[in-house]
Amino acid sequence: MATITRYPFAAHLRSTTTMHVHHLAGGRVRHSGPGASFWFRPMSAAISEVPVDDREQSVLVPVRSADLQQLSAAGVVTYRFADPVLAATRVDFAVDVAKGVWLRTPLETVGGMIHGAAAAAVTSTLAGLDLRAALATPPAELATRVTAALAVDERLTAVGVEVVGVRFGLLRPEPDVERALQTPAREVIQQEADRATFERRAVAVEREAAIGQNELASRIDLEARRERLVAQQGANDRREAEEKAAAQAVGVRAEAERTTALAEASAQALRLTGAAEAEAERARLAAYEQASPAVLLALAAREAAGNLPHVDQLVLTPDLLSGVLARLTARAEDGAR
Repeated sequence: MATITRYPFAAHLRSTTTMHVHHLAGGRVRHSGPGASFWFRPMSAAISEVPVDDREQSVLVPVRSADLQQLSAAGVVTYRFADPVLAATRVDFAVDVAKGVWLRTPLETVGGMIHGAAAAAVTSTLAGLDLRAALATPPAELATRVTAALAVDERLTAVGVEVVGVRFGLLRPEPDVERALQTPAREVIQQEADRATFERRAVAVEREAAIGQNELASRIDLEARRERLVAQQGANDRREAEEKAAAQAVGVRAEAERTTALAEASAQALRLTGAAEAEAERARLAAYEQASPAVLLALAAREAAGNLPHVDQLVLTPDLLSGVLARLTARAEDGAR
């Protein structure tokens, strides 16, 4: 909006390049143009300020289809004031000379005109279409038709408004009707999802079956290998037992042969020892036969002395000696005879 500076007998206005200022004083045009800056007398001045930049007006048009269904078309109309002087004479764009703001709401007035014209254009475009056909209308096609209708609307051209373009979103029915229309598509999507789920489960079952078959084949192969291993281990154990038995038999035979040889050698040694002892005994007896009684007695005494226990002292009495001597004398006489 314009910036107005007050002084005691005059005021100064400074506007922007997007605002067209139209200044009347005494019924005559004093200043007119965008971005104007001038001095004026507040008591005699009538100033209007019209925007010349592009503006947007939101529209929401309710429409009834041929099958009596309610739907709405939401869009945005872009417009501008192609003839701001004409707009200032047809719409109240008067500015408060003290504050520099509009005294009324001119943009709302123009917006109402645009909304009414857009609603009439949308209604005429969608008239005679049922709900599905109306919803199937492309937003770009609807915008093109509405733009063409607004461009020739006399009420808008009469206030100097030029429609630059129109944009529409998707047409929307009532929430209940929209849910009902979405149900078949949702069912199809759900069926597709269910089919995909079933196919995925079928593939999973097939894979599990293949895995089970592979595991079974692996177990069968493993058991067959284990059977061959057990058979080989049994054969190895039997062979080892046979080898051990044969080795033990060889050992037993060798031990028997060695024991027999040792026994025969021992027997031979015993025979030789016995023969030698017998020969020695015979020689000793032969020597005893040729020896005298005194010698034999001495030998006997020596032999007895060798077998007697240890004697520290020996006491010989006359009685003992007389008896021994008597026996020796008797044996000597018997030998002499």
